[in-house]
Amino acid sequence: MQKIILTFAIAFTFMSVKAQNSDPVLMKIGNNTVTKSEFEYIYFKNNSANTLDKKNLDEYVELYKKFKLKVLEAQALGLDTLPSFKREYNSYRAQIVEPYLADKDFDEQLAREQYQRLLEDVEISIISLQLPPDAAPSDTLAVYKQMLEIEKRLKKEDFAKVAREVSQDNSAKDNGGYIGWLTGQMVVYPLEKAMYSLPVGKISDPIRTSYGYHIIKVLARRPAVGKVQVAHILKQFPQNATPEEQANTYNKILEIANKIKQGEDFAKLAQQYSDDKGSARNGGVLNPFGVNRMVPEFEKAAFALKNIGDVSEPIKTQFGWHIIKLIDKKPVPPYEDIREDILKTFKRDERATAGRKILVEKIKKEYGYTFYDVNFNELLEYAKKCVYTDTTFLAGAVNLQKPLFKIGDKTVPQNRFLYYVYSNSNLFESATEQTMKQLNTFIEQEIIAYEDANLEKKYPDLKNLLQEYHDGILLFNISNEMVWEKAVKDKEGLEKYFKQNIDNYTFSTPNFKGRVFNCKDKKIAAKVQKAVKKMDADSIAAYLKTKINVDTLLVTSEVGLWKKGENKAVDKFGFKDKTTDFTPSKEFPFVFVKGKVLTKPESYTDVRGAVTSDYQNYLEQEWVKSLLEKYKVTVNPSVLKEVELDSKTYFKNKE
Repeated sequence: MQKIILTFAIAFTFMSVKAQNSDPVLMKIGNNTVTKSEFEYIYFKNNSANTLDKKNLDEYVELYKKFKLKVLEAQALGLDTLPSFKREYNSYRAQIVEPYLADKDFDEQLAREQYQRLLEDVEISIISLQLPPDAAPSDTLAVYKQMLEIEKRLKKEDFAKVAREVSQDNSAKDNGGYIGWLTGQMVVYPLEKAMYSLPVGKISDPIRTSYGYHIIKVLARRPAVGKVQVAHILKQFPQNATPEEQANTYNKILEIANKIKQGEDFAKLAQQYSDDKGSARNGGVLNPFGVNRMVPEFEKAAFALKNIGDVSEPIKTQFGWHIIKLIDKKPVPPYEDIREDILKTFKRDERATAGRKILVEKIKKEYGYTFYDVNFNELLEYAKKCVYTDTTFLAGAVNLQKPLFKIGDKTVPQNRFLYYVYSNSNLFESATEQTMKQLNTFIEQEIIAYEDANLEKKYPDLKNLLQEYHDGILLFNISNEMVWEKAVKDKEGLEKYFKQNIDNYTFSTPNFKGRVFNCKDKKIAAKVQKAVKKMDADSIAAYLKTKINVDTLLVTSEVGLWKKGENKAVDKFGFKDKTTDFTPSKEFPFVFVKGKVLTKPESYTDVRGAVTSDYQNYLEQEWVKSLLEKYKVTVNPSVLKEVELDSKTYFKNKE
């Protein structure tokens, strides 16, 4: 029942706008109106038969009327003001509007650019100087100057030599800044842009990222190798191995290699001999991996294997000796297969900011944007006097109420920006620096917020979708309160409804109502049978738990309502059918039943499911009656006739 009503709620959504001369009112429900366009939108959307007849339309109007009454009542009871409702609705809305708050054309351009990068691998080395993203300007400048000095050295000195001396990457002293092969989406966006734009052999200018400053050198390029999946057998070196122990490890891997060449099964050898116990259990198979995910020697050997099933010669890495078998090769997937994954990565880097800036500029042009320079300069003078963004800065802001900028019909005052500066201030910069620095971010947020607030006006389909979800939640919640949960919990109401409608629940065939007992031995069976003779169901359960099955399970029992043929023990002992072939279990061989044969149910609990469902329907009917008495509903017949004519045209065009 719940699913039916919720589905109905989603199906019967509508736009909630005021009637205009071009959009006459079809229906009035209480103080609310439903326009012709609102009704037609959802009627056409949800008429799966694509046909129209007078009966169909009239029934739809009645269903829609009941739906609208329930939603109106939910709002009257304040269910749309509850934190739980707002939380659920706002969470859904945030997901739905996200694509509307992005520049789709720009995102598509970036996604295709990213895909082209995924089709190429780039080999690089890097020199890095660390710097936090919120570093003070003086610290940033100092590190940048260091980078410029390093850049000068690289014009004359070897890159690896300089990297070992100055790079703050922990591995640089060992590898001379060599990173290896990379592909798209493996490094932060500024580094990725540089490595895909530089010619082979060239060195970049200093590059600022959230981690610091970097200089990279592009060593080589090649078509992307994609991913491989391999199995391997590892023989590890002992810790601090002597030359003799290393030689012994090599001899062991050679023995395994010879077994493979002689045709022995690779997976079984991995299980038996590999020191990588994690993969050995799976025949040595590793998860698929791309470039720069394994140590260089292992990666090079794995990608060098050409055909599925090829096996490498023993390969030495820092971990020991490996033999590698190629399981599968996976090229870069087609663009459409990974487009959504590519777009998700944009949220984590500077591309999100770039797309946001383009969207903001479009919104400015669409709604008309005016920035008041004179009033902003007044803020700068105020910031200079305050020096810091402290409580004095905040206290004086209340008097600065001139417009800072205007977008559409929204004017943003000076003090709104000052509150923002105060809330996002830090201890390293003056009030003037922070006022300058935070202006653009503030403007962007306000403009995006303005666009967000106008989305439902701008996109009717979005409005319909959000209204659909809004009303669906309300209908579900109020139906749960007034019908579903109410019926389940109302035992007195269920019993009363059952007795008033008992003729609707007669059994088509007799039922045995009672309990089946399965006992360990004959003595305990006799004892229990005698004891439970006059007990009710609750007393029997307590008796078995506290008096019989105290330390050992001596008796099992099952309560139920059975038709003939559903339980052989019941058939034989309850229905007393001598033809029933019943064999008790060996563990509990002594069986008896307690209960009686019924031709009709004694209580609603005997037919709980059917009674509960019918009682819910009854409650809903009574509820709708009360709503019709509470809210006056009128339908304009002339407008309904227009809907009928529109429907004929609509469905004819769909044929």
